[in-house]
Amino acid sequence: MGGTSERRVDDADQEDSEPDYRFTLANERTFLAWQRTALGLLAAAIAVVQLVPELAVPGARHVIGALLAALAIITVTDPIVSIAVGIVWLGETVHGGPADIAGELVALAVLVASVFLLAERAPKVKGEDQPERQAGSAAAASQNAG
Repeated sequence: MGGTSERRVDDADQEDSEPDYRFTLANERTFLAWQRTALGLLAAAIAVVQLVPELAVPGARHVIGALLAALAIITVTDPIVSIAVGIVWLGETVHGGPADIAGELVALAVLVASVFLLAERAPKVKGEDQPERQAGSAAAASQNAG
């Protein structure tokens, strides 16, 4: 009865065991915060380009929108870069499977594709919207004159 039922775990056993679930949940919350921030920056970029009236400097709206979109892309790619730095330079191991990294790459691809799609589509939408405004203002001017 003098023996203990507890087993001492040496350092080698701790390295091979699963990480504490609290760290996994904290990492997931941090990752989702980065994704939420990137989506907010992308929404701000679209809002600046589409909703803000033209500023005093011609093209400033588009420059601000492009900077916000670039910041959104950097925000999405930061976790990928930190994973790569941890693996390559620090010799860390990845406890998740390939699906974890694939999910991040899919998020990056969707964000980049949406930025390019919006950048391609925006001038067409703006060009289609202009004749309606001109026709509407011409009709209003003729009504006021008559």
